[in-house]
Amino acid sequence: MKVRPATPADAATIARIYSAGIEERVATFETRPRSAADVERWFDGVHPVVVVEDEDGVFAFASTSQYRQRECYAGIAEFSVYVAREARGRGAGHVAMNALIDSARAAGFWKLLSRVFVENEASRALLRSVGFREIGIYERHAQLDGVWRDVVIVERLL
Repeated sequence: MKVRPATPADAATIARIYSAGIEERVATFETRPRSAADVERWFDGVHPVVVVEDEDGVFAFASTSQYRQRECYAGIAEFSVYVAREARGRGAGHVAMNALIDSARAAGFWKLLSRVFVENEASRALLRSVGFREIGIYERHAQLDGVWRDVVIVERLL
């Protein structure tokens, strides 16, 4: 497997992987599947996106996005990482996150952060393995399918 910066040509595949993650209801509060056009908007020239691929194509991605609009937060990015269901357990999430960390640092970010469902032990373990620390828990952060969900806040200083 190899990792590289994503391009808009990867948008349809990224959208497919992300939409499958949305359907699973274990990693995001999002409920609307994403289209290639939605993902193309991620390529703003500021926030890195990376993909992991093999000879069969892209099967994982990690992305950054704006944390807050205030200028004082310009060096902080939120992140996401998703691996296609059929490719899990091969280390692609680890590869994607290490590449995203390097890309975010090179882009001038000083911190990455996100929120992870408390019960998503696989994601929590992955993030700990690449240097993220758990800051605390937002209780009843939002509802997904009518059920209140708690999330763990994670961050890594770059």
